[in-house]
Formats: sequence, C-alpha cells, structure tokens
Amino acid sequence: MAEVINMPRLSDTMEEGTVAKWLKQVGDKVEEGDILAEIETDKATMEFESFHEGTLLHIGIAEGDGAPVDSLLAIIGQEGEDISGLLTGGASAPAEEAPAPVAESAPAAAVAAPSAAVVPEGVEIIKMPRLSDTMEEGTVASWLKKVGDSVEEGDILAEIETDKATMEFESFYSGTLLHIGIQEGESAPVDEVLAVIGPEGTDVSAVLNAPASVPVAESAPAPKAEATAAPVAPTQAAPSQNGRILASPLAKKIADDKGINLADVTGSGDHGRIVKRDVENFQPSQATIPASTAGKTETAVVSAPVVPIAVPVGEESFEEVKNSSMRKAITKHLGASKFSAPHFYLTIEVDMDNAKASRAQINNLPDTKVSFNDMVLKACAMALKKHPQVNTTWTDDATIYKHHIHMGVAVAVDEGLVVPVIKFADQLSLTQLGASVKDLAGRARSKKIKPDEMEGSTFTVSNLGMFGILEFTSIINKPNSAILSVGAIVEKPVVKNGEIVVGSTMKVTLACDHRTVDGAVGAQFLQTLRAYLENPVTMLA
Repeated sequence: MAEVINMPRLSDTMEEGTVAKWLKQVGDKVEEGDILAEIETDKATMEFESFHEGTLLHIGIAEGDGAPVDSLLAIIGQEGEDISGLLTGGASAPAEEAPAPVAESAPAAAVAAPSAAVVPEGVEIIKMPRLSDTMEEGTVASWLKKVGDSVEEGDILAEIETDKATMEFESFYSGTLLHIGIQEGESAPVDEVLAVIGPEGTDVSAVLNAPASVPVAESAPAPKAEATAAPVAPTQAAPSQNGRILASPLAKKIADDKGINLADVTGSGDHGRIVKRDVENFQPSQATIPASTAGKTETAVVSAPVVPIAVPVGEESFEEVKNSSMRKAITKHLGASKFSAPHFYLTIEVDMDNAKASRAQINNLPDTKVSFNDMVLKACAMALKKHPQVNTTWTDDATIYKHHIHMGVAVAVDEGLVVPVIKFADQLSLTQLGASVKDLAGRARSKKIKPDEMEGSTFTVSNLGMFGILEFTSIINKPNSAILSVGAIVEKPVVKNGEIVVGSTMKVTLACDHRTVDGAVGAQFLQTLRAYLENPVTMLA
C-alpha cells in the first residue's frame, strides 16, 4: 500500500520548508534510511530520510519550492501502483473528465467531515512534532505551561527530548491550554496528540474522541508533479542549486570549523553531493591567480604548501562512580563551614634560609628526622599560646576559648581528605611531632585510624608544598576558627642587606572565621609564626 510522506517539521519554529535538493527521482527504488531530499528550514538545511521502502511514485514539491508543514511531499509504494485517489483526482486526469475526480474525492470529504464537525471553532490540536530528521518519537522533558494557562503565539509550551537533543517547542497559536496529551517523562510517537489550545471553557472531549481524517493533498497540485519529471543534469565537483553548494549539514559544519571553502571540494556523494569524508580528506594543493601577459590574461598556477588536516577520532565515554560515605561526609562538613563561617584570608612570605640550615643540622643527629611540616606545626602550636583568640570556637551564645592545643593535620587518602588530630601538640618536641604525624597519617591511609583520633582539633594545618603548590587557600575545619595553608619552599632572588641574593621563601595563608578572629588578630598571629620559622632556635628553647 502506498505511503504518503508529508513535509516534516524539522525545527521547533518551522512553519514551512523548501526542498533544496531531491536525491531520489520518480521511479527510483527507496530503502528505509535512504536520504530522500535536503530540506531548508528556518534554521538549517537538513537531510530528510525515508522511513519506508518501495518506489518513489510521486513528488509533490519541486526543488526550490516551499510548502507548509504537513503538505504532501512524496508518495512511496509498489511500482505501478495506482495513487490517483491520494492525489485528489489524479495528476494526469484530462480537463474534460474534471467532474469524475470530484465524485471520486467525495468519500474522502465525507470521512473528514465528522472530524471537522466536532472540532469547535478556534480549537487547535497540537501534535508531537518531528524536531530532528531521524526523530520517530519524543519525550516531554518538562511542561512550561499547565492546563488552564493562557498561551500566546510564540510562548514556549514544553521542552521535548529528541534522539539528538532537548529542544524548546513553541506555540503557533493563542488561547488557553485546554488539554495535555503527553505527561512529563512520557514518550510518544511523532504526530501523537501533544496538547489542545482553544477558547477558555471549551469541552475538548469530542475533539479527543474524534476519528482521524484521511490525509489529502490539496497543497500538491498536478503541475508540481510534472515539474519534477524533468531530468536532472549531472553535477560536477562542488555542485550547486540556485547558487547553493550541495553538501550535507555535517560536511558544512566540518568545513566551517576548518576554514575550508566548499567550492574547492569535490563531492563523492549522490549527484556529486559533498559529504563528510570529502571534507575530511580535502587537501588544498594549488591556488590560481590571474597574470597578465602580452595584453591578454592567463591563469598562473602557484603551488601552495600542503597542510595536513588532523581530524581527531575517538569515542565519547564516561564512568559513573557512586559517592562514598566518606566523600558525602566531607562535602557536608566543608559545605557547612564555607557557607556559615565568613572566611577571610591573610598571606605572608617567610624566609626559610635559617629553617633549612637548622633542619639539616638536626637531621645530622643519630636517629633523628625532622620535616619542614614538623617545624610549621611546632611554630603554630607556640603561636597559638600567644594568640588564644585564634584557638577558639564560635557558638550562637558565646565564644569558647580553648586552653589546650590539639593540632589537626590534613591528610589526603584515596577517597578524599581526613584530619588526624595531634593532642596537646604544644607539649611535644619537633621529633615527637614528626613521629605522631607519621603514625596517624599512615593509619589514616590504611583505614586503621580510630574515630576519636580525628576529633577535637582546635586548629588545622594543610600542607600542599610537597606537591609544588606555591600558594592556596583552605576551608576552615569546623569548629576551628582558623586553618593554615602551607605552600612550597622556592629559591628566588631576594634582597638582604641591600643586595640581591638567592634566598629560600615559603608562602603561608591563614583562613580566619571573622566571627571570632579579626584581621589584626590574624596578622599578629602570622607575625609570631614567621618569627618562629625564621629563627628555629627559639622553638628549641
């Protein structure tokens, strides 16, 4: 049985389309998936493929002609099949037989009449549009209007997911949204009833229960069919139709991205059409310039360097990894801190020349190993004793001053970040601090650390200097009032005693909770910290 193919709606705002190029002619065999024509919409020129198999029996819209959406575009059926009934009287009926076609078309009119009779005036039935050239069904992602809402022409009714993208679908009518036929999240084939728009208070039950009318083709008169019967001249490289180069949309996009002039490309597709592979394999090798010789113009060929076009080839992929309980806890904890505590940041640069020399001397002692991080922890613990305002916790009713110093040390593990706590850090020596950090960090990475060993910190240090990070800021580890971010030690030109020499410096940044620590208090803490780090001997007293 012959299949009627109507002008598709290939974009969300398309009201009519223009046939830019027919890739099949009347009498040609058509397979499902073959490209029938290139159709220009209000947004782009798109390939329209066939969803049916058979012989192309009729073309309703000639190349270069436009027609409204749902106009008869073509008919596909069995070779030799009579389609005169679908053409409302036949394309080849002579003039003197005009009354006969009218009689034959009467049954079709009779079928359509009941449907027209039950559709009240001003009521418009909106069907699932074909928003892409390969779309067979659509899913309503969201409705932007609900039943009872007033709708103006151009309003966005819904967002519809196609096989290619999620697109906004706008209304071409004004009125009240009377009915929604496809709910959010539901899918339906193209041309299913999507919605009904009309005057407020209209009963749409008769509209929804009306039988579908037989499609007719009053927009496809016989002269159009005859116009398509003319033979198509063979095309050469970079074929054009009315000045338009025939190329697939994908080929055009690739050419535009690579700055290739399609007029220079030889097409290998049907009728010389330029396709993707033609653009990808195109290599500009020659350019022509006019040269005047002896009063006449000749063409001089100038060789141009061949630039290889590298086309990346790959497959998009992704992996979804469920968030672990640790990652969720970290997110909740840090989010609560960042969005509740008003952070501010102070940064200083510390001269580390003396610290490097002192560390080298200490590590020369038997069975002794001290890191720069150990020195920073010791300096922080001693500075907190002198600036107790930094060693506090904010509550809605009071500021709690901690008389003990429990130092949190941020440690990276496979699943995120943990903060082991060194209790009474101010009472430990450099070597004891180093041993404690090594023990706690090791057990944290092997997941053998106890919960109570990660609780109770009053101040936290985060050190990314070993990763080459020069400077950064951290989120305060609640309920602390501050956290110190430690960068890498770098060698650079510095001024000492009026001379430029090579020195070693390190930047540290203090993040403070402004509810408990004012700017001056934070600055004084950093001055004390710098004094200890630049004169390590004071930490050994």
